Amino acid sequence: MNANKEFSNIIIEPGRIEKNYWTDLWRYRELFYVLTWRDIKVRYKQTAIGVAWAVIRPLLTMMIFSVVFGKLAKLPSVGNAPYPIMVFAALLPWQFFSTSLTECSNSLTGNTNLISKIYFPRIIIPTSAIITSFIDFFISFAILVVIMLYYHYVPSWQIVFLPFFTILVFFTSFGIGIWLTALNVKYRDFRYIIPFIVQLGLYVSPVGFNSNIIPQKWMLIYSINPMVGIIDGFRWCIIRDNTEYYFISLWISIIVTLLFTLIGIRYFRRAEKAFADYI
Repeated sequence: MNANKEFSNIIIEPGRIEKNYWTDLWRYRELFYVLTWRDIKVRYKQTAIGVAWAVIRPLLTMMIFSVVFGKLAKLPSVGNAPYPIMVFAALLPWQFFSTSLTECSNSLTGNTNLISKIYFPRIIIPTSAIITSFIDFFISFAILVVIMLYYHYVPSWQIVFLPFFTILVFFTSFGIGIWLTALNVKYRDFRYIIPFIVQLGLYVSPVGFNSNIIPQKWMLIYSINPMVGIIDGFRWCIIRDNTEYYFISLWISIIVTLLFTLIGIRYFRRAEKAFADYI
């Protein structure tokens, strides 16, 4: 009797899933937590040194960039900051972006059984992968604090604006990530292209060097890379006496991020109906 009463409340109508898609995101909000916590537990589970990789990777990258660009190439730092702090301030957003892009792009193909068996808004999976990357971000931020203590370096008062740039890099990762995720499901060649994009982006973004070495006439074009405005924004927030921030790059980063977010959501929603078939 109760079973009949329960099933009598189910309404089947065309387009119901489409109409209630964004409402379903709220209904399935606990799935964000479940998938994120699962990814956190398994990320370093079978590695020899475990979560220590979250500390070793940014430290090694900082040392390599400091030696290559700071010692050998003798490129200038920003303001009065030691070169390692300048590099690590840039590694905060870059590592979050690159990790998010890598994990997000492979998230759907790594959850084949989940996608092919039950219904839920598929956008939850890549989004939870991006949220997981926040763990490495917070670990890296803690390392930066230790480095600043080592150098007896006090950050700029502008650090109060750091949450804004953190939100901006999140949406940049989200917009580009869900677009590449959908492409990776349909065209598996992207699993080889995405690591190349991440590697190339590391060297064309101002991680190991200061954006001021770019000629002024090329700065506008260079700023089309949304990570330029974000990385320079992180340095502007952290490094004292840094008055050389090219604020036009910030507006370009915001516009490019909004475009990628809108395009990414639109393409993801169109491709989502066929995910189970492609996977």
